Amino acid sequence: MNFSSSARGTAALRLALLASLAGTPAMAQVMAAADQAGGDQAAPARARAGETTTAADGEIVVSGERPIRESERAALLVQKNSDQLVSVLSADSVGRLPDQNIAQAVSRLPGVAVQRDQGQARYINLRGSPLNWTTLSFDGINVISPEGRDARFDSIPSAIATQVIVRKAVTPDMTAETIAGNVNVITRSAFDYKGLHVAARGGIGYVDLGGGKEYEATGVISDRWETGIGEIGAVISGSYYERTMATDNFETDWETVSRDLRPVGSNEDPNGLINIGGANRRLWARETENKLYRLTRKNYSVSGRLEWAPDSDNKLFVTSIYSAFTDNELRSNFIFDMDDRESVTPNAATACANNVLAPNTTGYADACVNTPYKGTVYGIDINANVLSREFLQSVFINTIGGDHKFDAWTVSWRGNYTQSKDDRSFPSQLNYESPAFGTNGVTATGRPTVFYDLTDPQLAKVELYRTLRAADGTLSRGIRLGSITDFAAPLNRIRSLRAVDTTNAYTGRIDVSRETELFGNTKFSVGLQYDNRVKKVDSSLLDISATSTSNGNNIFTASGVPTTLQGVAIPGNYQGQLPLGYTFPYHGKQNIISVVNQVQPFAPYVFETANFYEVREEVLSGYAMAVTKLDWGSIVYGARFEQVNNQASAFRALTPGAVTATNSVLATIDRSFKQVYPSVHFNWNAAPDMKVRLSFNTGAARPDYPVLRPNFTFNDANLTVSGGNPDATPEKTRGVDLYWEYYPSRGGFFMVGAFYKDVRDVLFGFTRQFGSDVLNSGGVDRSVYNFSTTLNGGKGKVYGFEAAAQLQLDNFLASDSWIGGFGIQTNVTVNRGDATTPDGSKVRFPGTSDFVMNIGPYYEKYGFSARVSYQYRSSWIDGLGEPGVGGDFYWAQDGEFDVSARYAITRNIEVYADLSNLLNGPGRRFVGTDVRTIERETFGRRYTGGIRVTY
Repeated sequence: MNFSSSARGTAALRLALLASLAGTPAMAQVMAAADQAGGDQAAPARARAGETTTAADGEIVVSGERPIRESERAALLVQKNSDQLVSVLSADSVGRLPDQNIAQAVSRLPGVAVQRDQGQARYINLRGSPLNWTTLSFDGINVISPEGRDARFDSIPSAIATQVIVRKAVTPDMTAETIAGNVNVITRSAFDYKGLHVAARGGIGYVDLGGGKEYEATGVISDRWETGIGEIGAVISGSYYERTMATDNFETDWETVSRDLRPVGSNEDPNGLINIGGANRRLWARETENKLYRLTRKNYSVSGRLEWAPDSDNKLFVTSIYSAFTDNELRSNFIFDMDDRESVTPNAATACANNVLAPNTTGYADACVNTPYKGTVYGIDINANVLSREFLQSVFINTIGGDHKFDAWTVSWRGNYTQSKDDRSFPSQLNYESPAFGTNGVTATGRPTVFYDLTDPQLAKVELYRTLRAADGTLSRGIRLGSITDFAAPLNRIRSLRAVDTTNAYTGRIDVSRETELFGNTKFSVGLQYDNRVKKVDSSLLDISATSTSNGNNIFTASGVPTTLQGVAIPGNYQGQLPLGYTFPYHGKQNIISVVNQVQPFAPYVFETANFYEVREEVLSGYAMAVTKLDWGSIVYGARFEQVNNQASAFRALTPGAVTATNSVLATIDRSFKQVYPSVHFNWNAAPDMKVRLSFNTGAARPDYPVLRPNFTFNDANLTVSGGNPDATPEKTRGVDLYWEYYPSRGGFFMVGAFYKDVRDVLFGFTRQFGSDVLNSGGVDRSVYNFSTTLNGGKGKVYGFEAAAQLQLDNFLASDSWIGGFGIQTNVTVNRGDATTPDGSKVRFPGTSDFVMNIGPYYEKYGFSARVSYQYRSSWIDGLGEPGVGGDFYWAQDGEFDVSARYAITRNIEVYADLSNLLNGPGRRFVGTDVRTIERETFGRRYTGGIRVTY
């Protein structure tokens, strides 16, 4: 990846132009202020080689000998002169670490924590807030992620950006659903460069888990021309990243068992207990499993921009961006279903008379022979799933716009169409399952006996044995066996899904500003914006079981599909590093897809009526804002008005049972609300190199699209209802921020800040009484059924403080010695938060880590640069636990360590090496207590090297 400030030659960061790309008056003021500042951080009148200086036309020129330092200085100049609370990711700071996507790049800024998937940064928690509180924009245009309001950043390659600006304090020109902040990705412009600019980067790497390869490539070509009708600029860029890897995984599901009534012994581990109804009960592992992936992930993008500036006061542009993320997975999933015979567990309420297994029982949840963390279960069910999955998430962004200046007036307009797609298809999933236990365990000997050891939270151990049965029905274990295929597990189910979620979004916006001399110097801005978004979920499923028939014939037999795991196997050894305790054969992708193709003539894909929904969202908004410049600083103040109209459609069951095409009706519900969101921001220039910022702001996070669907299914046998909740209301917030910033004249940056957000109507996934008669029929009152959905709870709060420092020894040394190349970028955030659930209890605020830290020391001189990055976040709550599972669900603490080095052979050629995930730390989740792991996964270290060339 190549940016404007790099070790390959002189480049220009035209910050005023980037302001117009950001597309909002407030951001334009940020950039313009940077232009007007004239590089006040470059203290010497004649800058040394490699420092940022200011040319006569106001652009910031970076000479390229010290790319890290120069990019930092350019970014800090934007931050210092901003009338808002912002963090800026300098161009070359992205390019000098192994950041394949925007989430990973932004995670190094203060107050930013990420959530990972398969070791890859995906979501952003900004200052401890939920995912949907942070909005994503490209050049100032808000974009809906393929998944909805939870902006997913791993589908956006970092190579697409020339700069990333994180705005933490919400101003009236920002959409009100921006509560925690906005991540604005500023894409390349031809006016970023002096003239013809060509750059390319290519690299290859190795992943040590699975022995896969990494490939990366980026390219950009840009030029600008003076014509008789003004200046025209064009830029085309593209990027490609691919990683082939394996993962090591185990998962365990915990439950309390109604038949486990034995009194708790004094020597029992308290971590294995849960209080229910005033009595301590044990938590048992109802199943433990491995999900072993072989996968290839790709990020790629293509973007283009054409601009015309007829004169210095007018500019028109059109831009198009296509960015995609693909996840092609082969998953071998082996589930050891230990609670298969829970109903025969002894349920005596007295202490154990002896430690003997009762005849025809398996030992599951039997406190006389096992403990929740260690024991043996006899004659259990093995459920083997083999899957091929092909996910594709894409964003296609098209914008046309213009910026015009008429004396004291400035007019900016934008029109945008964005299509986001989430293709969740999997072409084939085959399920193999052990035969039935049999009457009184007669055929249990065909099933395995499993020894389990869950005492180590970092490793779930299992061993497989033959099952023996005595004449009285008592089960015991025989010889140890090493392979899953040593036990009978015939094909039980074939599934294939075709599913695409599509969001089409249209945005039109106009902003008008005027400079006045009111109160000395005040700029007034007003704007109107119209958004129209439609999210549609559409899926069809092929689902055949071993008992499915066609024309009276069994489909498995009629189609001639192989019915054993060996029938779809391919040669090859286990690619992971877990001590599994058993072996298994890998399946071939085409082998299992062929099984689906063979049965498809007998059973077509069926439209999933129950999963269909369409949500339309129309937002009409306007704002009025003013920025008053005073001798001591500035004030930004104003308000935003939004009217939101929602129309949600989904199929609803008419009679008891599943939602099907013959048992449903398409229901539509309309909802709307209006709200005004005021805010005010004070920026005090306490000294020439010091700022104090105080902000008061408001906002509202709207429920995500799946929540708004009016889809309800009910089960009269279980007395339950599930579905969406179109009556869910937005989470409303009021926030305050207080920050102190120090910009030493010789360079560097220090910051300390505190923040607080008061929240009403916090949203939770929850179960409560349905409380509505809309499903009542045939004399059945379903209003009293348990309803599982998303509900508004009570009040909540998120608060904390953050600190950051950036400095280089050269800033403080009198001489230009080698030691001056050492520098550091570091930040820390401390969060606290709680929220009241719908039933009135208090929990930690979802997504909030108590502690987030980034440490990034580096060295840069003589054409060589090296940087180390360590990121850490403490545990955070992932979701509420239902009764009987042992508590709420958490992600465990997470740390990641990366190293990067570059050397400029010439001003145009650079070689680099990136070492990623060197700690190989796991992604781990637990329930209730840290020792009760529910998932643990590792992904391997990665090593990449390559070359960059610029012209």
